Amino acid sequence: MSVTLTESAILILNSAAPADKVEQTRSLGRMWFDRSITKIGNHRPPDRPARPDTPILCSPKDMPKRSKNSGKGRLSFIHAIAHIELNAIDLAWDMVARFAHPDFPEKFYDDWVQVAVDEANHFDMLNCRLESLGSTYGDFPAHDGLWEAAEKTKNHLLARLALVPMTLEARGLDTTDKAVARLKQAGDTETARILQQISEEEIPHVAAGVYWFNDICDKQNLHGPTTYQSLVKKYYHGRLKKPFNDKARKQAHFPSDYYHPLG
Repeated sequence: MSVTLTESAILILNSAAPADKVEQTRSLGRMWFDRSITKIGNHRPPDRPARPDTPILCSPKDMPKRSKNSGKGRLSFIHAIAHIELNAIDLAWDMVARFAHPDFPEKFYDDWVQVAVDEANHFDMLNCRLESLGSTYGDFPAHDGLWEAAEKTKNHLLARLALVPMTLEARGLDTTDKAVARLKQAGDTETARILQQISEEEIPHVAAGVYWFNDICDKQNLHGPTTYQSLVKKYYHGRLKKPFNDKARKQAHFPSDYYHPLG
């Protein structure tokens, strides 16, 4: 029996070692896009992906304060972004497996497989940068907020789209310019370059979230902006933080009337 996309996605979700997760994601991406794999399948993903023994995972409120100016503070910042990207690999594969549906077109799977491959590349770039600076992924504690968002939306595709790509990933677009400027000011042009590249490649991820959110809203005769706002109020704690990067969000085809009322 031929392997399916959802079965392969679950194997990646169950891989604990980050290096294995990255390599398996790249391999599955190649097989999907050259159509060596064509069947979607209906395998259900685990409630939580496998994780390495380190880093220690904390509640966001219990994370230690990070110095922005010290060398250790910069390593901790890079580590935090790497942790987000590792979670993002799993979020993309969870999207593929958890919400697979026979009525979805091939483009749905194309979009989220590409997201997974991009996130794998982002994690790899950041971990290589950590290693070049004498550190590695797992050296600092990390928070579990992203997977908490996944758990809250595990039964609701519209909520998952609203919360993850359209809110959490879009937040990354809002904060990158300031982080890049701070890194350049500290003389760390290489990390600044990596972060800038990641931000540019995250725009299509937000765009995929917006596209599929609106596609489902249209099919269910729902008003996009008010549906998004009601889901964010239900699943996201607190208000969205300004300033918004309206330019990057516009590139992601994310209209401001969706998010500005929440700021």
